[in-house]
Amino acid sequence: MRTSIATVSLSGSLTEKLTAAARAGFDGIEIFENDLLASPLTPEEIRARCADLGLTVDLYQPMRDVEAVPADVFARNLRRAEHKFRVMRRLGADTLLVCSSVSPLARDDDALAAEQLARLADRAAESGIRIAYEALAWGRHVNTYDHAWRIVEAADHPALGTCLDSFHILARGSGPKDLEGIEDIPGEKIFFLQLADAPRLAMDVLQWSRHYRCFPGQGDLDVAGLLRHVLRAGYRGPLSLEVFNDVFRQAEAGPAAVDALRSLLTLREAVGEGDLPAPVVPTGIAFAELVTPDIAPAADLLTALGFTRTGRHRGKPVDLWEQGRARILLNTGPAARRDGTVVAAVGLESPDPAGAARRAEALLAPVLPRRRGTGDVLLDAVAAPDGTELFFCATDRPGLPDWKADFAPTGEEPAPGTVRRVDHLALTQPWHQFDEASLFHRAVLGLDARASVDVADPYGLLRSRAFSTADGSVRFALGVGPGPADDHDRAQHIALATDDVIIAARRFRAAGGRLLAVPGNYYDDLAARHTFAPGELEAYRELGILYDEDDHGTFRHCYTRTVGRVFFELVQRDGGYRGYGAQNTPVRLAAQHDSA
Repeated sequence: MRTSIATVSLSGSLTEKLTAAARAGFDGIEIFENDLLASPLTPEEIRARCADLGLTVDLYQPMRDVEAVPADVFARNLRRAEHKFRVMRRLGADTLLVCSSVSPLARDDDALAAEQLARLADRAAESGIRIAYEALAWGRHVNTYDHAWRIVEAADHPALGTCLDSFHILARGSGPKDLEGIEDIPGEKIFFLQLADAPRLAMDVLQWSRHYRCFPGQGDLDVAGLLRHVLRAGYRGPLSLEVFNDVFRQAEAGPAAVDALRSLLTLREAVGEGDLPAPVVPTGIAFAELVTPDIAPAADLLTALGFTRTGRHRGKPVDLWEQGRARILLNTGPAARRDGTVVAAVGLESPDPAGAARRAEALLAPVLPRRRGTGDVLLDAVAAPDGTELFFCATDRPGLPDWKADFAPTGEEPAPGTVRRVDHLALTQPWHQFDEASLFHRAVLGLDARASVDVADPYGLLRSRAFSTADGSVRFALGVGPGPADDHDRAQHIALATDDVIIAARRFRAAGGRLLAVPGNYYDDLAARHTFAPGELEAYRELGILYDEDDHGTFRHCYTRTVGRVFFELVQRDGGYRGYGAQNTPVRLAAQHDSA
């Protein structure tokens, strides 16, 4: 199916939006009237620019407050419509979106609405134009798709059809049964389909629509379920995105357009359309790579945690540190960032590394060129939205390239320690790419998403969302700060799984490591909320260990000091605990601010 995007979904000038949409791979665009009015180009020049870029103009929108109004008002509306029809002919657009009225002059009179829309369609047909009538979720009298369809059906005009908008339908709480009526609309009378997702928010639907829409797969609405009904009705027009989002309006148009198309590719897959390579879900964390301008602080921290330097890359200044199945690479090459030690890359264990890379590339993830020395193992890598490099790896598996072969042994064997593996990675996302990262981790990596949570920081509110495999072998916690200024200041961390966090913490401290100090007030409150074995709470207080419970088990965790932008977390999950200690995050953040 063809793909389209409304210009209102992207930032920049109209020409920037058109270029971004074309480069991302869209087939067409909806021109939002404000973008046309603000453009120095004539409609003919815009039409030519679209043609040069390989874009069709699929919709011109919107025309508001047209129907069910007094005769003199409708006469003015027809004059207004005639102007739009002339502009559309110059643009080469053949479909005009008409929204259900919100005017206080509009009457609750379906017969009048149908009669006036039919007269509008008569005028449109003379110019070779169709009218797509859409029910706004906050329309004065018409605010549901089935009501809009009844009016279109009553008008019975060949140039009048309906436009279905997933946000307007789903934002009103429409469930599976409510959506079944879509299939009663003849496919040829569905003139256009606009798609948008959104997080579940308890707020006025107009404000929700204007500020918080997102691309399908980034929110909580059942956009795929709605699309299935539309396709069963026989709709064969473009899948078009119409997203109003304050963050997207400030993001670069190019990456946003790529993210938008990725959402449609994933949506098509969800409804059985398209031919994407099958998902290849990772089975573990092969390694996490830190880039650092000064290896000593990070090496000291790893040593205190019980890691051993077991390998040295044969051609690059990269060391391999191991403990259990946890592996950390320390890279002091020229790619080191100026802001200190950072998590630069993650190796993902994959049952089919090549297949994982094919899916990532099909979903528009940037494939990373890699500087390889003679004899280096060939690894497929792509860039996540935040720039983190993701390598699809096989470790010690016959028949597949083993990334560890690039490292010459140092002769040191990992000492028995308390760390078993990497439990999860917590990575701060650029402010304008949090939603993009959410879709990326679900669609490209095949991870399951948990609900977003907000946590209080002493200087703002942080948003976080976790992604994991069903068995928890791979976990990412993605966070974003209150605003763009926080993009480069928030720390990243690597959580290490241990069977006994008290023993692990004491060994770390005995080896010279410094644990994050937690205020005594926290433990006083903990004692009031939970019951502990004799001496248990005292040990937590001594070591700065935090505690949490969910319906499945318990969670104990503590934190190291920060090196550059990176710190480590020691975690103990018992009884199937599924969370990340989110309720303890405000305490941890405050403690880190105090210790900075």
